[in-house]
Amino acid sequence: MKRLLVLSVALFVAVASPADEKKGGAPVGPALKFKMKNIDGQEVDLAQFQGKVVLFVNVASQCGLTPQYEALQKLYDRYEKDGLVIIGVPANEFGQQEPGSDAEIKEFCSSKYHVKFPMMSKVVVKGKGITPLYQYLTEEGPEKFRGPITWNFEKFLVNRKGEVVARFAPRVRPDDPKVIAAIEAELKAK
Repeated sequence: MKRLLVLSVALFVAVASPADEKKGGAPVGPALKFKMKNIDGQEVDLAQFQGKVVLFVNVASQCGLTPQYEALQKLYDRYEKDGLVIIGVPANEFGQQEPGSDAEIKEFCSSKYHVKFPMMSKVVVKGKGITPLYQYLTEEGPEKFRGPITWNFEKFLVNRKGEVVARFAPRVRPDDPKVIAAIEAELKAK
């Protein structure tokens, strides 16, 4: 009976431990310890991207910067095989430029820009109700990258260890040489 109790407690601890603490035995980096909903409403554990280079981008469909979707998709096409993941995070805090539903956003992105990289459900990236990922990125992550999101298409680069290593302003295009250089450097770091 005592052995059964010990086994039950061990099983409970294994099941009750946060899934995001380790992936493949390695600790999950701080920027990937979150769960979100994807554009289809399914839960996504960002820990699944541990070991990849991730570019988080808060996106909007009715912004002057919306054509950046095309450059983001080209970047994804070019580097996905090397381990780059681009994650689009729709948000409506800036000029109400992402007013649509998740279904409308998905339709727009796939029909107009042929987006194939992961897209999350619309969230708040600044102010009251900020999603935990963006609270971490803007308030708790490395000090030199902290600060509120300034507009649509702000970009955070996360290395294979799940650490924020770069931040790019909205007007810095995804195909800007400094963005490409930062991504390539992180992809080469194994």
